[in-house]
Amino acid sequence: MSKLTIRTIPVLILLLVAGAKKANAQGVSAYFGMGSAIDSAATSSGCAPKQIFDPFTGANGTCETAPTMGGIFGVFGADFMIKPHFGVNGEYSFRFAQADYLPAASLKVRPAFYDFNAVYQPTSGDKRVVPVLEGGIGGAKLSFYVSQQAGSIFTQSQYFTSTNHFQVHAAVGVKVYVSTSVFIKPQVDLHYVPHLTDQYGRNAVPEFTMSIGYSFGRL
Repeated sequence: MSKLTIRTIPVLILLLVAGAKKANAQGVSAYFGMGSAIDSAATSSGCAPKQIFDPFTGANGTCETAPTMGGIFGVFGADFMIKPHFGVNGEYSFRFAQADYLPAASLKVRPAFYDFNAVYQPTSGDKRVVPVLEGGIGGAKLSFYVSQQAGSIFTQSQYFTSTNHFQVHAAVGVKVYVSTSVFIKPQVDLHYVPHLTDQYGRNAVPEFTMSIGYSFGRL
């Protein structure tokens, strides 16, 4: 994912929220939260199971224990309901901290996912419990960093490279309103990312999040 895309997603979300009244939309909601996306360890050709090839260590490289995806992810997004039951949304989720990828080479990784979806709410948006179904496309980005010692105490990370993938996205969630406009939103996502097995064990990445949000103009 390019820097332009990263900057564009929050802007689009803000425009959806800011334009709610002007567009006379059926409902606009913004939310943020935390969770985790998980994937298994990859296996490189010629290495033992759950080991990947490290080209940076040794004269000819070596096999090293492969990482799994996990840790704490942040998520934020917005729904823009064009009709009572149909709308669109955009979401962005990212791992808060860098994770070890090739520890022997001091290489770290930070995964992120972004998607743009069609949204279906089978019940009316004025209910206290509103199920949400999403389906769409987007991308996944793995940003890699190299850790370097800075003095005798501190370690600093420097951006090294990134890998971008296309993704197909689906999600099931539910908005539970704790007040007229404030809701909590547990959600289960599935990111299908072709060629992600170049870095991890599966192309399918489940994600589990819990968000808090606000719906504008809800009576």
